[in-house]
Amino acid sequence: MDHKFRIGDSKVLESREAMDGTMIRRRREAADGRRFTTYERIEMPPLTVTKRSGNKEIYDRDKLLLAVKRSVGKFFNSELEIEDVVTRASDKLYSLGTDQITSKQIGEAVLDVLVDTNEVAYVRFASVFREFKTLEDFENILKEQKKKKCA
Repeated sequence: MDHKFRIGDSKVLESREAMDGTMIRRRREAADGRRFTTYERIEMPPLTVTKRSGNKEIYDRDKLLLAVKRSVGKFFNSELEIEDVVTRASDKLYSLGTDQITSKQIGEAVLDVLVDTNEVAYVRFASVFREFKTLEDFENILKEQKKKKCA
């Protein structure tokens, strides 16, 4: 059985917003009656990322998604929650109003989202991103978080 669908040979049955309005989910029906789902995301202008080494590359949302999954994915209940973290971090990067960003800005954007989303994931991501070397590094970030909670 051929599972390839051609969007042009299908009709839209239902459309709805997904992921806080950043995507559109379309339920479709192929000419032969089979149904499938497509997702549309607004294509943003390319951002150039300057890495710590000085190298430059194009911002890749999927690369960030994979990095977040690898580093803190186990602290979330679903793929959608991880997608939301990356979407919110990407929105922060695009809201900077520039086409040049640094890898440091990417990490900080993820941290800004995680601090309000998942405390444990925040500490874990910070430990990797900020390259913690000692127990004192962990103690400092925990003290910082406790101060914010009490304020």
